[in-house]
Amino acid sequence: MNPYILATLLFGLGLGTTITFASSHWLLAWMGLEMNTLAIIPIMAHLHHPRAVEATTKYFLTQATAAAMLLFASTTNAWLTGQWDIQQMTHPLPVTMITLALALKIGLAPVHSWLPEVLQGLDLTTGLILSTWQKLAPFALLLQIYPANSALLIILGLLSTLVGGWGGLNQTQLRKILAYSSIAHLGWMILILQFSPSLTLLALFTYLIMTFSTFLVFKLNKSTNINSLAISWAKTPALTSLTPLILLSLGGLPPLTGFMPKWLILQELTKQELPATATLAALTALLSLYFYLRLSYAMTLTMSPNNLAGTTPWRLPSTQLTLPLAATTTLTLALLPLTPAITATLTL
Repeated sequence: MNPYILATLLFGLGLGTTITFASSHWLLAWMGLEMNTLAIIPIMAHLHHPRAVEATTKYFLTQATAAAMLLFASTTNAWLTGQWDIQQMTHPLPVTMITLALALKIGLAPVHSWLPEVLQGLDLTTGLILSTWQKLAPFALLLQIYPANSALLIILGLLSTLVGGWGGLNQTQLRKILAYSSIAHLGWMILILQFSPSLTLLALFTYLIMTFSTFLVFKLNKSTNINSLAISWAKTPALTSLTPLILLSLGGLPPLTGFMPKWLILQELTKQELPATATLAALTALLSLYFYLRLSYAMTLTMSPNNLAGTTPWRLPSTQLTLPLAATTTLTLALLPLTPAITATLTL
């Protein structure tokens, strides 16, 4: 792709998200989301591969549906209450509709089916943008409307953690596994949204850091399925020894960074007298942990089933910058000791 066109599209992507962040009027927020969608579509389809074009079409249709639903809900809210302000959502009907529209935008269960299919059709770089940057604007709106519809959010959260764990168990494609991982993490964030928005933000930032490092590892190894992970030891032995730790951090094992948001969310749910919800969420985390362990096992303890000549792949020099990978890997592995400082900041 022409670098000028790419720069323009990335600028549009950033501008759309910024407009949504800064807006207090529903029409402006909707416009930001639309700019975001329109900017990423050429980036998704630039490979001209049938799978990429199919993924782009699916993404466009789901995002257009969610945007139309959002616009309809905000118009309904203006009709019922006379308010266009995002923080003046008082009527339960438009609040529920907007929550569901934003759930469709970010891919929460039960409206998640598009996310694994779309991510599977994209290259790893575009998949990274879709899994991280594209979640920010809808989350900003969810945090602003502060939906008090507790039952709906808890159902969406638990369903997402369950579907995210269950769906990834039988996958061999890494992008689909990362899509289900994304659904499960989003479930944890939605679960705690109404009780502690600051914890939702913390979970979102840790998810962004961990997903960033995971995508960069797979991109460096040019891995798209589990079998290709098994020969990564020949390409990058040091990184291969660190990757299981990154994956286990995504799974939420102590003493890694991923344990922090899960621990604090379970603690907050227990404080809110929701022990059953906390127990179910913790049990669904075990499902996700299984497929992260499966990836770790495939990467470090197996060899790919091929002949001797094909065991070692070509060691071509990589053009990828290693500084972002080094920084995000360090953060993915070592932030847990900072938990008291982070919780103190959150309570300010």
